[in-house]
Amino acid sequence: MTLPTPRRLILASGSEVRAQLLLNAGLGVEVIPARIDEEAIRAALVAEDASPRDLADTLAEMKARKISDKQPDALVLGCDQILECRREVFAKPAHPDDAHDQLRRLRGQTHRLLSAAVIVEGGKPIWRHIGEVRLTMHNISDAYLDDYVTHNWDSIRETVGCYKLEEEGVRLFSRIEGDYFNVLGLPLIELLTWLGIRGDIAT
Repeated sequence: MTLPTPRRLILASGSEVRAQLLLNAGLGVEVIPARIDEEAIRAALVAEDASPRDLADTLAEMKARKISDKQPDALVLGCDQILECRREVFAKPAHPDDAHDQLRRLRGQTHRLLSAAVIVEGGKPIWRHIGEVRLTMHNISDAYLDDYVTHNWDSIRETVGCYKLEEEGVRLFSRIEGDYFNVLGLPLIELLTWLGIRGDIAT
């Protein structure tokens, strides 16, 4: 049996977690982070009353297109993650005070985490998926919240929602409904299934 020739795959993201997930799955991946003005794009979409799903999908596609324009022969994977709670979209915290504020608003609530992935080839999207996870947070005390942010700031500063489930952040939650890979920022099962159907990887 002849195994398929792996397609060149580029991850248009600087996320070490996403890159490691792909490597752990046996995929050869190049990492070329896309430089786009996420805040400006997000603000424009919010002003147009875009849904959280549209926010995540559009940002993922724009990152992939940015790299695909210069690498047209590769499969370029763009990703984005949006957290929505009670119709409010959360962003990465800029300062520990932001993390405190976000966690106070999330505690005792159930929020949605949307992980979008888009594959672009030759400047055109050829696959997309949005995974959704619902997470319910304990009504954590102010004392624990303060201690958590103090001890974990360097780790959570680049995360939407101010937590990592693979670390102490898992203690914040009473219930999680959905695929763990989506919490990490990549709908990995759906991506691998699609690549297998296309014949880009062996299944």
